[in-house]
Amino acid sequence: MSRVGRMPIAVPSGVEVEVEDRRVRVKGPRGELARELPRGITLGINESQVTVAPEDESRVGRSLWGLSRTLVKNMVDGVSQGFEKHLELVGVGYRAAKQGNKLVLTVGYSHPVEILPPPGLEVEVPAPNRVVVRGADKEKVGDLAARIRRVREPEPYKGKGIRYAGEKIRTKAGKAGKAGKAAGGKGKK
Repeated sequence: MSRVGRMPIAVPSGVEVEVEDRRVRVKGPRGELARELPRGITLGINESQVTVAPEDESRVGRSLWGLSRTLVKNMVDGVSQGFEKHLELVGVGYRAAKQGNKLVLTVGYSHPVEILPPPGLEVEVPAPNRVVVRGADKEKVGDLAARIRRVREPEPYKGKGIRYAGEKIRTKAGKAGKAGKAAGGKGKK
């Protein structure tokens, strides 16, 4: 049995969950999301709870049970609270700005990079070196944050680039570090 799949999903007030065949539709204060559930998964709706269960004890149904429960839980959380990802720009002259709906990144290229967020997502720039991506769909928020990070991934020598907030970048020593280790390793006595 799936430990994740067995847990019921609490539906907060102001959120409606509807099921038609295998299609799940969740409406809330932050928007509306819909998703097709995989075959072999059923949804049970009470007043304030949603339960997910496999139709039968097949291997496919059991393997998709926990995943389906997590996807429905993310939909409920997204329309009630929303999701956000924070990004940091590290490097001299690296900055972000918002022009209308577009995000404009100046990250060391010969031209600024413009990113237009898809509908349902918003991008905020609270500081020139910080970007916040917000939305109701967790998958789309993560995808847009990854696209922004991919514009200039952190490099391993100085750590310059775009990174997630709190992300640790493992840095390498470089040529000077290697030469010092080699000379010090032979040992002068």
